[in-house]
Amino acid sequence: MKNHPHPRSSHWSTRDAAAAARRQHGAFLITFALFMLFLLGFMGVALDFGRLFVVKGELQTAVDSCALAAARELNGQADAIARAQSAGMAAGNANRVNLQSTAWNGQGKLTNADISFRDQAYAVTGAANLARYSECQYTMGGLKLWLLQAMGAFTGDSANWANAGTVAARAVATRGVAQSACPVPVQLKQARFQTLAKGDWVVVLSKSGDSGSDFGWANLDGSTSATETWAEMEGKYCSTRLGDTIGTGGVKASVFEYWNHRFGIYKNNAATPAQDPNASRPDFTGYIYSATNWTAGRNAYDGSSGATPNFKAQRQAFAACNPSCPVKGQEVALGAGALQSYGADRRLVLLPVVSASGVVVDFACMLMLQPIPTPVKDDIQLEFRGKASDLDSPCTTSGLAGGTIGPLVPTLVR
Repeated sequence: MKNHPHPRSSHWSTRDAAAAARRQHGAFLITFALFMLFLLGFMGVALDFGRLFVVKGELQTAVDSCALAAARELNGQADAIARAQSAGMAAGNANRVNLQSTAWNGQGKLTNADISFRDQAYAVTGAANLARYSECQYTMGGLKLWLLQAMGAFTGDSANWANAGTVAARAVATRGVAQSACPVPVQLKQARFQTLAKGDWVVVLSKSGDSGSDFGWANLDGSTSATETWAEMEGKYCSTRLGDTIGTGGVKASVFEYWNHRFGIYKNNAATPAQDPNASRPDFTGYIYSATNWTAGRNAYDGSSGATPNFKAQRQAFAACNPSCPVKGQEVALGAGALQSYGADRRLVLLPVVSASGVVVDFACMLMLQPIPTPVKDDIQLEFRGKASDLDSPCTTSGLAGGTIGPLVPTLVR
C-alpha cells in the first residue's frame, strides 16, 4: 500500500511560507526606512556643511580685503588707525557674503570693533604710531541649516542635529617692501634725491615747459614712445623694478591731461573714456598748493604753516581745485561731491630714482602740488615725502612683497 502526503500538511506548509514572505517584506520596509534616514542624514551633512564651507570662503575673502586695505594705511601717522578702520570696513564690506548677498543676508557687516592692530612685537596696540599689523576677524552665526534642521525635527534630537551653524574668519596683514612698483613716468636723478629732505618742494617742470635738470619724463618700459608716456601716466605699467633701464619719453599735451585728471580737471566730454572719472580717477582733493597760498613753500602734506589747510585736511574735506585752477575752454573741475564719489589715492605718487646711466636704484614718494596748464606759465612742483620704503611713507603700491629696496605693499601674513 502506497503512502500519500497528508493534505493537511501541504496546507500548513503553504501558509507558513506566506507568513515568512510577509515577515521578510516587513523587514525590508524597516531596512529601507533606516537606509533612507541614513541617506537623508548624509545628504544633510553634505549640503549644509557644503553651504557653510561656501560662506566661510566668502567671509575669508572679505576679511582678507579688510586686513589688506587697513594695513595700507599704517604709516605711523597720528590718524593711521582711524584711516585704517575706515579703509578696512569699506574694502571688506564691498564683498558679497552669505551666498553672495550684498547685505550678508541680514547677518551684519564689519565694524570698527572687528578690526584690531598690533605693534612690531605683535602685541595689541591702540597707538597709531606703533601699529604695524592690522587684524580683521568676524564670526557669522545663525546660518540656517536646511536638511539637518529637518533631521532634528524628525528624530526629536535637535542637540545632535543643529538647526543653525556658525563660521568665522580671520586675516592679518602688514606692509612689506614690494618686488615691483607702479610709478609715474617721471624720473628723479639720484644725485638730487640724495640731497632732499622730507617736505622739500622741487621743480619737476619749469615755466619754460622743459623738465628741470633733476627730473625728466621717462618711459618705464624703456621705450621712447610718447603714447606709452601718457599710458604710464595713467598707471598702466606696474612692473618697474630695481635695475630696470629707463627710456626717454616724448611729452605731449595728452600727458598733461592725465596729470590734471588727478586734480579733478577733465574736458567736458564724459563720453570719451580718457575724460571719464570712472576710467581716469581723480584724487580725493584737487586743491592746489603754491607759494601764494602756502607761504612756507614746503611740507604742504601735513604741515601747520601756510594760509590754507594742509593736504591731508583738504583731502578729508574733498576740497575741489581752488580758484586758481587752470581750467580753460571746455575743461571742468570736479566739485567736492564728485571727488568723494570718484576719488582715490592719486596725488601721492612714486618716482623711479635713476642713476647717471639711467638705471633704477630706488623709489621716491612725492606729492603732486599743481596741475599743468598749457602753456606752462609757472613752475610745476612736487613735494618730497621721503623714500618709498620708509616706514612712515604715505606712498604704497600694488604687487608682490619680498623686495629689498622700494615701495611698501600691503601683504597678508596669516
